[in-house]
Amino acid sequence: MLGVLGLVAPVFLLIALGYGAALRRMVADEALRGLNDFAYWLCAPALLFLSAASGGGLAAHGGRLEMAFFAGALGIYAAALAFSRLAAGRGLAESGLFALNCAFGNTLMMGVPVVLAAFGPAGIGPATAIIALYSLIFMPLTTIVAEMGLAEGASPMRVARTTIRSVARNPIVVSVVLGNLWALVLPPPPLPLARFLAILGAGTSPLLLFCLGASLRDFRLRRDWVDAVVINALKLVAMPLLVYGAGRLVGLGPLELAVAVTMAAMPTGANAFLMSRRYAVGMERSGAAVLLGTMASVATLTGVLGWFAGAAP
Repeated sequence: MLGVLGLVAPVFLLIALGYGAALRRMVADEALRGLNDFAYWLCAPALLFLSAASGGGLAAHGGRLEMAFFAGALGIYAAALAFSRLAAGRGLAESGLFALNCAFGNTLMMGVPVVLAAFGPAGIGPATAIIALYSLIFMPLTTIVAEMGLAEGASPMRVARTTIRSVARNPIVVSVVLGNLWALVLPPPPLPLARFLAILGAGTSPLLLFCLGASLRDFRLRRDWVDAVVINALKLVAMPLLVYGAGRLVGLGPLELAVAVTMAAMPTGANAFLMSRRYAVGMERSGAAVLLGTMASVATLTGVLGWFAGAAP
């Protein structure tokens, strides 16, 4: 257990450092945006491109990893959507965004650093395969649901344009797609390029964790704490259990299963909040879910990593 705490503690100390720095205005908001943009547009894409181009992308897992992870994620999305529509009586757009909070995890800002810390570079390949499809599946899905709810009878072409535009502008999706294309037609990147990408990608973990902590300053729990609890019960408990069951069913190896469940155990991702802000629906609820989930994941991730302590190669 002390070993697991040693893996988790630096992650949450970096988040706490970012939160404290933002709260006390030690770093200007403009500087925080610059750090976040540097990590999001350059560091993380370099890390994920290198992993995919070196043979750790979609083709490396035979589809079983993706099948297990997204069976759990889409199952949670469907259940949360139905609950919000039928039990809570919310509209389709609001229900779609509620479901996104329950199913879309912070696999980039938290997932990549945690996987690196727990499983080393070998874990980035399976993580990249999940990240590659997460945005490709859930951003278009939620866009379609939200557009249908906010504009009944919305033009399919309008929905398609909005979806394609949002995906094409996502550097994470683009870097993984390009990395997979590289792996299909070219040998692994030459050593000078690989070293350059590795050095640039090494900034991903500290920068993203610091910026994640800083972003928590602006989220509040007071009004929407009940919804935040429901969202995180589904996201931090139900979804990892579903992914674990699906992974065992399809016969994932120890490392792949460990990475899939760890990624499923990530708290609600910032993209869910950004989608809520884009449609001006449920922003406070989404912010509360991100804040509560990040705090609660100290305990849940410690438990998950303790369970898979022997999976690292």
